[in-house]
Amino acid sequence: MPASLDPRLLRAFLVVAEELHFTRAAARLYVAQQALSRDIRRLERELGAELFVRTTRQVALTARGERLVPYARRVQEAQDALLTAFGRGAADPARPLLVDLNSPGLVFDGILDRARELAPDSELMARFESGLTGAAAEMLAGRLDASFGRYAGLEPAVRGRLAQQPVRYEPMAIILPEDHRLAEREAVPLDELAGETVYAGAGNPRTPEWTDLAHRLFEGRGIEVAPPAPLAVGAEEFRRIMAKYRNPVLAVVDFPPMPGCVLRPLVDPVPLSPVSLVWPKGLVHPGLDALREAAATLASEYGWLRRPSNGWIPAPDAHVMLCRE
Repeated sequence: MPASLDPRLLRAFLVVAEELHFTRAAARLYVAQQALSRDIRRLERELGAELFVRTTRQVALTARGERLVPYARRVQEAQDALLTAFGRGAADPARPLLVDLNSPGLVFDGILDRARELAPDSELMARFESGLTGAAAEMLAGRLDASFGRYAGLEPAVRGRLAQQPVRYEPMAIILPEDHRLAEREAVPLDELAGETVYAGAGNPRTPEWTDLAHRLFEGRGIEVAPPAPLAVGAEEFRRIMAKYRNPVLAVVDFPPMPGCVLRPLVDPVPLSPVSLVWPKGLVHPGLDALREAAATLASEYGWLRRPSNGWIPAPDAHVMLCRE
């Protein structure tokens, strides 16, 4: 047994234990799969124990691996607590709380409006960062206070410095050109997209968590993720890019209308976009308290956290959505 263990190796172990898939775990950690495999082998050597059973078809925890999980989690939590203790704490309650709403016209607008009613003496200012990965970088740099998005899609080291509160299982949809073969359908069964190439933000450094969700959803269904395309900002630019590339676009059911397009919910199964409210650990601000209360109240009023029986969500996200800070 070594005198000490690198916490990075334990964090890598936990991600593989959650995914039970080295390729997906490497993507979450933003490392090459070979590097991740080397780290796991190094950890196994240092502990003198085999942690995973690997075959060509699956990865499973050994009994020793199962035993390590709670210890590794405690180490990670202690490290996160240390970072929080020397990180960001109470904010000046008189300064505005800067809140990322991702894009105009989404349900987050209503959450912010309710929070402003709950905290009339606080100033809550909207920002539009378009993607939780991008917003997380802004939060950790001290330029943003809160955002919404897929928390499980963030890099573990980033998640360790952020807190989250589940808000909604948001049904996903597909945006289609008006003359697309599926445009007349009231809802689009997922299997009907087989053979299609669907845009899901590939290449946008601010939204890799969304592209990763698409890859997980499309895996084994014969649906391809479209290669990077110019980022369209505003309805007119969206219309122009849509007309030029004609790829369906993965979206959510509350996405605002776009010219020349139709939006159709996806079904069989109903894919769900897991949405959390996210903020820097240790941040204290009356506006944040109001935002959390508003999100919880609206989630209860509208049943946002009732997961439909035919809903689809990746396993790591299902675990996150059951947790609350």
